[in-house]
Amino acid sequence: MSETAPTPDDPFLWLEDIHGADALAWAAERTAETEATYASAERSALEARLLRILDDPDRLIVPSRHGDLLYNLWRDAENPRGLWRRTSRESFLAGTLEWQVLLDVDALGRAEGTAWTFAGAVHGPRGTGRALVQLSPDGGDATVVREFDLDAVAFVDDEPFALAVGKHRVDWLDRDTLLVATALDGGDTTDSGYPISARTWRRGTALGDAKTVLEGVASDVGVFAHVDHSDARSTAVVHVAHDFFHAEVWVWDAANTATDPAAPTLIAVPQDADVDVHGGHVAVRTKTPWTVGGTEYPSGALLVGSLDAVAGGDTSALEVVFAPTESTILEGWRWTRTRLVLTLLDSVCGSIRSLDPADGWASTPLHSGLGADDLYSTSVASTDADEDDALFLVTRGFLTPPTLVATDAASPAPRVLRASRAAFDPTGLTATQHFATSEDGTRVPYFEVGPAQRSGPLPVLMSGYGGFEHALTPEYPSIVGPAWLEAGRVFVVANIRGGGEFGPAWHLAALRENRHRAYEDFAAIARDLVARGVTTPERIGCHGRSNGGLLVGNMLTQYPDDFGAIVCGVPLLDMRRYTRLSAGASWIAEYGDPDDPADWEFVRTFSPYHLIDPSRDYPPSLIYAAASDDRVGPVQARKMAARLADETDAEVHYLEPSEGGHAGAVDNAATAALHATIHAFLDEVLTRPDRSRRAGAGREESR
Repeated sequence: MSETAPTPDDPFLWLEDIHGADALAWAAERTAETEATYASAERSALEARLLRILDDPDRLIVPSRHGDLLYNLWRDAENPRGLWRRTSRESFLAGTLEWQVLLDVDALGRAEGTAWTFAGAVHGPRGTGRALVQLSPDGGDATVVREFDLDAVAFVDDEPFALAVGKHRVDWLDRDTLLVATALDGGDTTDSGYPISARTWRRGTALGDAKTVLEGVASDVGVFAHVDHSDARSTAVVHVAHDFFHAEVWVWDAANTATDPAAPTLIAVPQDADVDVHGGHVAVRTKTPWTVGGTEYPSGALLVGSLDAVAGGDTSALEVVFAPTESTILEGWRWTRTRLVLTLLDSVCGSIRSLDPADGWASTPLHSGLGADDLYSTSVASTDADEDDALFLVTRGFLTPPTLVATDAASPAPRVLRASRAAFDPTGLTATQHFATSEDGTRVPYFEVGPAQRSGPLPVLMSGYGGFEHALTPEYPSIVGPAWLEAGRVFVVANIRGGGEFGPAWHLAALRENRHRAYEDFAAIARDLVARGVTTPERIGCHGRSNGGLLVGNMLTQYPDDFGAIVCGVPLLDMRRYTRLSAGASWIAEYGDPDDPADWEFVRTFSPYHLIDPSRDYPPSLIYAAASDDRVGPVQARKMAARLADETDAEVHYLEPSEGGHAGAVDNAATAALHATIHAFLDEVLTRPDRSRRAGAGREESR
């Protein structure tokens, strides 16, 4: 990637100084204006209601399992940053929960003067009694890592493993040795800001002296490491990601890494395939067709074979255990002790199947035990493949709260353990699936939730993503339900190309120069809703985050007449400079490289920041970001809001909370506040039919 000078006609480059005094002052002033604009008794009441839902003491607990113990992070009003805790599997299944608190994150923050956010824990191999706790100082992706003694219930103080703030990938080789992908002294990162090498680090030694096992180059996305300890084996696995979708996967026997490290072996499969190691097995999911020994395996197939054979170069040892159909694709998979469990999407709705490798991969459905009166998705919440075939499933629907089901992959007997309390009244609502025809004739599905009986057009809130092979499946709308649906409005989830709803091909169809297809799909759904009489253009709002923020940014600039309101969260918007901002260089494979003149010719056609036209009328917009977002960052949102306000007559509002990373707010109170403001904006813009767009409402001096 060549060095690029700033775009000469960009007057808002000063807003790219994330923590600069002028930029922060601008963001704080705009945020205060937005909060004042939408301050009302109704907004405060919604915020309080959403917070009660998020803090509900009876909400569903979805634990992670490690042996006979189940772990959970619990947040509530008294513990906004959370309690990391555990209970026995026996008491959890019996419903007699007895939690042991391991770490009070709020108390730790008070003691150390840093408002820590718990970002997970990496448990050591069975019998070690250790975990690596990850804590973010601001809710961003970068964390510190500290070794925790699970038996003593305290951080280790005798030669502990510890890492300063960074974007680490770390796992246990044994109790005294780690496999670490991290930066050293702020260096050793790729252009995308991720680790450039993987090392084996022995307790009591300096990280700088750790042996480098594999190393990438600056143009790679990064080097990512983990260790598989299944079936009494220890296999180190390192992914050297050349771009977001292509990686070399290296493995070695990690049993004696500390004393006699083995040389890594490359898994010789296509670099665009997904590779997963489990004990003596390796699983490979194809993203494009792959021919082996004269046999072509289709895109989206799952192949499994002997790790030793495949690592030795014998790819003929792989056999197909799942092949996609026109409507059914593989979303993911998990292992139990004797089974391989597949999560499938059939016309974008979820199901689970268990495969038996000892019986020719015979397939058995794993039912959730719920009825058929909703559109559902089901996922595997937790297993422990070293222990048994037991697993927890979570099933949810648009009108069905998340429900935890205990079952067994070898002897299915679903048992509903508990469900979340309903967040809203679903009376009179129905969930249906429809198809719109996109500009090139492709049929694009979407989910619609709203009143079963309607009279006249209704306000509609659309949600979409359309990128990185991420599928939007039925999800319980715990915020949209009480804030939007309960008032008799319509909620739509768009399954546009670029996502993974129909496997890798659905994603590849909207990659790079074909990005316009995702936007044409979304606009086609909006127009289909109008054609079906569900709504009218001025009553359609859309909300997207991250890549979804780029989506709705293009709705704002390319399809302004099809929408009445735009909510754009933590977005990519300046596609001329996105590779220079935060982790943007890691997404070149998805969007293209704007530093390459040939790529810029198509990238500029979906760069909302550059598509702003002062002569056009735009619908009102609310743009939000977070200064502590270290993945996309706040600067593209800042610049878009500033340019719209300065150069057009558009009504534009901006929010930038002081905390919270790309994934969301740091606590339930901040989440409730953000969404209360979003829905106050949507209420004013979309649900008052006598309200016209306020010309010039957003124009202001930008600095």
